[in-house]
Amino acid sequence: MTTRAVDILEKLVGFRSVVGMPNGDIVEWVVAYLKSLGISAHVLPGPEGDRANLFATIGPADKAGYILSGHTDVVPAAEAGWNSDPFVASAEGDKLYGRGTSDMKGFLAAALAAVPALLSRPLSRPIHLAFSYDEEAGCRGVPHLLAHLPDLCAPPLGAIIGEPSGMRAILAHKGKAAARLTLKGRSGHSSRPDLGLNAVHAMTEVQQAAVAASLELSHGLFETEFDPPYSSLSIGTISGGQAVNIIPELCTMELEARAISSVDPQALLAPVRTAAEALEQKGFGVDWQLLSSYPALRLSPTAHLADLLRDLTGIEPLAAVSYGTEAGLYQRAGIDAIICGPGDIGRAHKPNEFIAASELAACQAMIEALGDRCRAET
Repeated sequence: MTTRAVDILEKLVGFRSVVGMPNGDIVEWVVAYLKSLGISAHVLPGPEGDRANLFATIGPADKAGYILSGHTDVVPAAEAGWNSDPFVASAEGDKLYGRGTSDMKGFLAAALAAVPALLSRPLSRPIHLAFSYDEEAGCRGVPHLLAHLPDLCAPPLGAIIGEPSGMRAILAHKGKAAARLTLKGRSGHSSRPDLGLNAVHAMTEVQQAAVAASLELSHGLFETEFDPPYSSLSIGTISGGQAVNIIPELCTMELEARAISSVDPQALLAPVRTAAEALEQKGFGVDWQLLSSYPALRLSPTAHLADLLRDLTGIEPLAAVSYGTEAGLYQRAGIDAIICGPGDIGRAHKPNEFIAASELAACQAMIEALGDRCRAET
């Protein structure tokens, strides 16, 4: 079986492991690949029943080592503009096109391609592979993996989250919380608004509270390494109503908050939830559903993991980014985490996503260099 990262990535892209969908086929392939190299992988099903995390160890599991963390899911690829089938990898020069090439099956491919070299060391400290599901839905899968870690390995020295970063390590990112609010009023003919409860009208009160909270945040606490340097709150969707002459019974809003590292992202949504629950006094039903939540990441630039990535990449780490990853959840679990992976986040979630073969090679070389450290460290 080939261990070239490009060949492995071509195989991984072919699995339609879209977020929120079953991922058994891609997990089974990785398990079989690792088994062919003599490595047993742990498949850790999530509560959904049709999705699973995967964890495997190269080296002694009872020693402190490093985690290579990535997610198997990708965003959908139904948007117009693709020049080829997004789930069939296509090469053009040094570039490999397909959904997930940068975000983030490229990192998975590089990690898997490095396994034979890691096995040849051998390692005195382990390197673990931790592949999660439903990261694109707000990091829903990795908490279940983290819950199993104490039974799978010794407390790790750190985790490298392989999100696309141009192989430049990233020390911090914002946290996020997202929620869905549904208001239930009372329908009726639009000629008698006095007999109904218009859920769309009522939602405007909540919308005003969200806009006010967003404006207040822009004047609030600042962490200058982020862009923008403050927390934010935004409404993503509002939907409701059936026809112009029917009083709308239901209205739904989805919103999110992005939090600087000193702020709890769920707390940012509290003013909006308070405004919504006040509508119960007017007879409206209020359903508030937290869709996802993960904490910010903040790793000290003098941390061991930061120094390690400086040495492995030869690049000074970037202070912060505003998007989120699973890294904050690793840190909350007591494991230092840093972001570093091949590709570019600017290519993700859009048609003709790609990664360069040279980027895959650089990532594989970094992982193999980590293996050299783990062979040398005692």
